[in-house]
This record gives sequence, structure tokens and C-alpha cells, in this order.
Amino acid sequence: MKNDYQIFGIRAVIEAINAGKSIDKVFIQKGLQGELFKELDQLLREQQISKSFVPIEKLNRLSKKNHQGVIANISPVEFQDFEEIVMQATESGNTPKFLLLDQVSDVRNFGAIIRTAECTGVTAIIIQKSGAAPINADTVKTSAGAVFNVPICKVDHLKDAVFYLQGSGIQVVAATEKTEDTIYDVDFTIPSAIIMGAEDVGISPSILKAVDKKAKLPMFGSIGSLNVSVACAVFLYEAVRQSY
Repeated sequence: MKNDYQIFGIRAVIEAINAGKSIDKVFIQKGLQGELFKELDQLLREQQISKSFVPIEKLNRLSKKNHQGVIANISPVEFQDFEEIVMQATESGNTPKFLLLDQVSDVRNFGAIIRTAECTGVTAIIIQKSGAAPINADTVKTSAGAVFNVPICKVDHLKDAVFYLQGSGIQVVAATEKTEDTIYDVDFTIPSAIIMGAEDVGISPSILKAVDKKAKLPMFGSIGSLNVSVACAVFLYEAVRQSY
């Protein structure tokens, strides 16, 4: 299954990018040189595609094929146009519910979040092009196939997506401990977008400054936080409860 989502060789990766394929990340052998490599590197920068320079041993573990120093992970799903999805949602007459993930990088957490999003009727999931977990075989498996049922949008900058949602009449709610308000203080019966932060550092400060509301989960144990996929499920089901 893993090989179904991989492309091998510099020229093949360049052609895939130029053809508009959804590339999640490119692994490049350390010390790789040459004109073709420079062309690939320039293309990756222009398209803001995540890349990682790794030892050849890492590439050999990723694939037994003749990779020529470059392996790209290709997404099994087609990403949707963010602005088009928002416009369609606001014109539908329904109450949209968006989910933004700020640098959630663990593929299993990502897959579990996608599964919950599908079960709770999330309109679309929005992630940033750089820093987000890839959609690979592990994501598909953990999502139980839900990844094929929920629209996923990639944007250059999550903060710009926040501003666009707000300009479209959608309140943006940050899931964060840095507030006195709980999820039970938020009205989710109106068009809303929930932001979940990275597993280790939470939501970035610049995005926290831009949101409409901040909300936390009541915590009574000695451990100060939940796994991000569990916390996301609680937020989404509170939104469901209010509109049920």
C-alpha cells in the first residue's frame, strides 16, 4: 500500500509536480547535486512543498526501488479549493462547520481527527501546506476510509484562512487552555470554524490573536491536557449537541 503513494526519481517527481499531483513531502538524499536537482529544488520552493534531506539509508528503508536519491509521498486524495468550498457552504443555506488544524503533525492523530470530522458532519478540514501531517497509508487506515469522504483544503497560511472565514461570516473558535471560557460558553449553532493546535505547542500565538473566541475543556485530573484527536472529538460533538 505504501508504494501506491510514492514516486521515485528526480525527473518523475518534477513531472508529477508540474502535472498538478498532490505531493505531501519529498525526501532527498543528502549531498545530491546536479542541474536536475536544482530544478527540483527550485520547484519545491515555488510550490511550497515540504522537503527533507536524509541519508541514503533512510531512502532505502522507504523503498527498495531505484529511487535515484529522491522519493516523494503523493496524497491519495485530491485537495479541494478552500475559497470555493467556503463560498459553497455559505450559500447552501445550511450551518457550516469547518475544522482547521494548526501544525498537527502526527499521521495517526490526523487520521483519527478526519474520522471524527466525517462522523460529525464537518464541512471541510483546512490544513497548511507546510508543517501538516501527510495523508499517507497510515492516515487512510486510521481514518477508516473517512479521508475519502471529507473535503480537505490546503492553504499557504492558516492565518489568512482565518481572516477569509471571518470575512465570510464564520466565527473562528480556538481550542486552547489560554482562556477562562469553556466550550459550553460558545454558541456553535451559528456558522463556525474550530482550530486545533499542534500536539506539543498548541495553536500559534499569531493565530490566537486573530480568532473570535477561545475555549477550553474543563479538566479535573492531574494531567493538564488531552490527546489532540480526543480533544477535537469533544469540541465537534459539543457543536453537534447544540444543533441536534
